[in-house]
Amino acid sequence: MIYRSPFPDVEIPEVALQDHVFELADRWPDKPALIDGPTDRTLTYGQLRGATRAVAAGLAARGFGKGDVFAIYSPNLPEYAVAFFGVATAGGVVTTINPLYTPAELKRQLADSGARFLVTIPPFLDKAREGARGTAVEEVFVFGEAEGATPFATLLSSDPPPAVAIDAREDLVALPYSSGTTGMPKGVMLTHRNLVANVVQTDTVERLTEKEVFIGILPFYHIYGMVVIMSGVLRVGATVITMPRFDLEQFLGLVQKHRVTKGYLVPPIVLALAKHPAVDDYDLSSLTDILSGAAPLPEPVASACAARNNISVRQGYGLTETSPVTHFTPRDHEIKITSVGPAAPSTDFRVVDLTTGQDAPTGELGEVWVRGPQVMKGYLHNPEATRAMIDDEGWLRTGDIGRADADGYLYVVDRVKELIKYKGLQVAPAELEAIVQAHPAVADAAVVPSPDEEAGEVPKAFVVVKPDAAVTADEIMAHVAGRVAPHKKVRRVEFIEAVPKVPSGKILRRELIARERAAAAGS
Repeated sequence: MIYRSPFPDVEIPEVALQDHVFELADRWPDKPALIDGPTDRTLTYGQLRGATRAVAAGLAARGFGKGDVFAIYSPNLPEYAVAFFGVATAGGVVTTINPLYTPAELKRQLADSGARFLVTIPPFLDKAREGARGTAVEEVFVFGEAEGATPFATLLSSDPPPAVAIDAREDLVALPYSSGTTGMPKGVMLTHRNLVANVVQTDTVERLTEKEVFIGILPFYHIYGMVVIMSGVLRVGATVITMPRFDLEQFLGLVQKHRVTKGYLVPPIVLALAKHPAVDDYDLSSLTDILSGAAPLPEPVASACAARNNISVRQGYGLTETSPVTHFTPRDHEIKITSVGPAAPSTDFRVVDLTTGQDAPTGELGEVWVRGPQVMKGYLHNPEATRAMIDDEGWLRTGDIGRADADGYLYVVDRVKELIKYKGLQVAPAELEAIVQAHPAVADAAVVPSPDEEAGEVPKAFVVVKPDAAVTADEIMAHVAGRVAPHKKVRRVEFIEAVPKVPSGKILRRELIARERAAAAGS
């Protein structure tokens, strides 16, 4: 059956994302929009709006226009929003890049996206320049100043911004990368309408106000931080306290100092709030509500966090390919702690039996399919992967296994797809397998998620060693660590005689995953 949202359909304005986000900004020009947590550097709404227009004018003066791609390779800073919405105002497309990517990983995304410009921070400049070498990147900018890069501030022009006609349904505004249900990372083409739709869908139900204060720890390069915080929160005039990286003591101190009222968080942070002794040293009484997403939140962790801090803990669900939110439990609805909630407004979902291809009965497991205005336009340069992900009726196959109850609440219990989610960040097993297999002592390898209380899952490699060769687990992990971002590191290794495969050669990861879960359950 088709499960429909319990909320009325929403009207989605046919406007550019930046116009929707800043539609009400003139109401509070002197109110802090973004505050850099470590330094207290503040951008008011008037300054933020003015800076985005100035950047758009500066980009236009450099010949950057509609459809051109601009890459942001930076941690969370107030200037991130200036760059993002400045590019959007110029008619460009932002490809957001994990700031922990290695030069090789960075180069792959820059080359695939066709980015013309890149902005980073001074400590990352060497990696940025190395990654940009040999790509279409014409100029590297830096927030602040550093030798060998153009200061981002030079883009601030006193000229008026360009007048750019935007077709909200067709024109892209963001190009984050996702592995989808399988394979290497692919560019997710998100239109202005996709992101405006998701801001409207969440705002209609969450009903945030300008009185809220949020902690901006979710990375803005990730779709969750980009849309829910950087776009949705700024839309209503609330204040965001940014953090460039997660440090528990700093996080707790900023919540206390700025009287943060609401947290859009991920399970590892909820776990810390539930169990870490440092929490007792801070006054977190202003924090009344947490919405956890990006990875499953275990019920004991959610309940312990709620009880210890006297706060509401809810879950939400979505994908990069759905801009991202498809499900969440509103604050004024019944909270079923193990559920990600009902569908967002204007969103339908199904639970499809993997064996029959038919809708599973209520309460039975199947693959979750979703449909709504937030579903991506498709994958960049990859129509085949797009067709595999979205059918002719607009249903997107999430690759996740779940069930729905009689109230239309969704419970996500497993994944068809083989992605590993380390602290909410996607890790593609195929990418790590290729690196492990490149080690001269390795004959074959498979990488699977290994359950971990803190991270949710960590990558584990099952390794077959070549005859007459020798290698240790530490050597395998070091080999991978030097070639990938920290969240992609292989953190466990087990040596086996053969990797289980089907006759076609595809790895039977399910067998290894089942073996790993059984071992975890017995420990």
